[in-house]
Amino acid sequence: MAGIGFELKKMFSKKGVFPLLKAYGYAGIVCVGPMLLGMVLLIMISLISMYFGASHRERELLNSMVTYTLLASMVLNNTLSMVLTRFVADSLYSKNRSAVLPSFWGSTCTMLVFGELVYGVFMLLAGIPVSYAVLCILLFGELVVVWNEMSYLTAVKDYQEIIKVFAGAVIVAGVTGALLLQLADLPVVPAMLFSVVLGYGVMAVLYYRVMAGYFPRGDVTAACFLPWLDKYPSLVLVGLSMSFGLFGHLVIMWSSPVREHIHGLFYAAPTYDIPAIAAFLSILVTTINFVTSVEVNFYPKYRSFFDALNNGGILKDINQAGNEMREVLFRELTYTFMKQLFTTIVFIIGGSILLPKLPLGFNDDMLGIFRVLCMGYAFYAVGNCLMLIQLYFADNKGALVSAVTFMLVSCIGTWVCRGLGIKFYGVGFWAGTVMFSITAFVGLRLYLKRLLYHVLSAQPLLVEDKKGVFTDMAAYFGNKYEKKWKKELHRERRMAMEREEQL
Repeated sequence: MAGIGFELKKMFSKKGVFPLLKAYGYAGIVCVGPMLLGMVLLIMISLISMYFGASHRERELLNSMVTYTLLASMVLNNTLSMVLTRFVADSLYSKNRSAVLPSFWGSTCTMLVFGELVYGVFMLLAGIPVSYAVLCILLFGELVVVWNEMSYLTAVKDYQEIIKVFAGAVIVAGVTGALLLQLADLPVVPAMLFSVVLGYGVMAVLYYRVMAGYFPRGDVTAACFLPWLDKYPSLVLVGLSMSFGLFGHLVIMWSSPVREHIHGLFYAAPTYDIPAIAAFLSILVTTINFVTSVEVNFYPKYRSFFDALNNGGILKDINQAGNEMREVLFRELTYTFMKQLFTTIVFIIGGSILLPKLPLGFNDDMLGIFRVLCMGYAFYAVGNCLMLIQLYFADNKGALVSAVTFMLVSCIGTWVCRGLGIKFYGVGFWAGTVMFSITAFVGLRLYLKRLLYHVLSAQPLLVEDKKGVFTDMAAYFGNKYEKKWKKELHRERRMAMEREEQL
C-alpha cells in the first residue's frame, strides 16, 4: 500500500474540492475497484435479465454461478496475495524492478493450473449445461488474473488509465449483454454470462497493458517469487484465514433452514445473502479512507523513525520519532474508526428506510439481519485496519493470531447461530469481527510497546535464509532458465559471426 501512498500524498497536497475528490476516487478504484465491479455486474445482469423477461429461476442460477465463481477466485488469490505483495515491496525496495513482471506470470500460472483443475471438476459435477460450465471456468480464470493484477497495480502510478479500464469493462459487459438479448435473441443465462466473461476479459487484458507499460519485461525466471513462500509461510495462512472468516459465514448459511436449492450443486440463501451484500457496502468508505488517511499521513512518521534507526540517530531522537509515529498512527486510526461508526449508523438508518422500497424482497427479518451485519462489517473494517498495521510492522505472527481468531469465531459462531432461529442470523459473524478487532488491537498495542526490542533485539544474530521445497523449485527453474538464456545468447553470437563472415 505504500506504493499508492506516495502518489496520493501529492494529490492531497493540492488545495480544492476537486483534487480531494479525485484523490479519493483514484484510491477507491485501485483498492476496491474489482469488488465494486463484481457487485455492479451482479446488479446489472439482474436488472437486464429482468427487463428481457428472464424467469426467477434463471436469474437465481445466473447470480449463483457468478457468485460462486467470484468467491472461489478470491479465496484462491488470497492464498498468495500477501506473499506477492511482500515480494513486490522487497523487489521495489532493492531496485530489482525486472523481477516484478516475471513474478506476476509465475504466480498467475501457478494459481490457474491448480484453480482451473479444481474448479473445473466442480463445474463439471455441478449439474449445469456444459456451455454454462465452460463460461464459468473461463470467468474463474479471468478473475484470478484480475485479482492478481490488483496486487501489482498498487505500485503503478497511472491512475487515470486504471479508471478508464474499470469504466470500460462495465460498459462493455452491459452493452454486450443488452445487444445479445435484443439483436441475437439468445437465451438470457448464456448471453449475460458471456457478457460478464467479456467484461472481466477486457479488464484483465487492459490492466496487464498498464502493468507492462510500467514494469520492465524482466530477465529472471517466473519462479523468482517462490522462495518468499518459504520465508513468509505465515502470510499464506493469514490470507486463507481472512478469506474463510470473511466469506465462510455466507457459505455456511447456504446450508441453513433459509437456503434455497437453485440447481444441481448451487445453493443460495437470499434471506441472508442480500442483506450481507447491502451491509458489505458500508465498509468501502473505511477501506478507501484507510489508504488515504493512514497511509498518507502515517508513512512519513514511519519513515522518519526507521531513518533515525538506520542512519545512526541518537537514542533521544529515536524515542521521539517513535512516539510521534505512534501518536500519528493511533490518531489516524481513531479518525478512521469514527468515520466507520458514522457510516454504519447512516447505513442502518438509511437502509431501514430505503431497502424495503427497492425490488429486493426485503422483509422485517431481512432488515434485522442487515442491521446485525452492518455492525459486523464495521468491526471487520476496524480489525482489518489494525491487522494490516501489524503486517506493516512485520508482526506476521500477531497478524496470523488475529486472522485465525476471526476465522474460527466467525465460522463456528455462524454454524451455531444458524440453528437458533432467524433472529440470531448474523450474530456469529458479528461475534467473530468483534473478537478480531479486540485481538488485533491488543496485539498491536503490545507490539508497539516493545517496538525497539522487536526491531533491534528480537532479530537473529546471524542471517539465515529460510530454504525449503519452494526455494529448491525456484533454483531448479532458475538453472534451466539460465542454461536456456546462455544457449540463446551463444546462438545469437554465432549467427552474428556468420553474418560478419558473409559480409
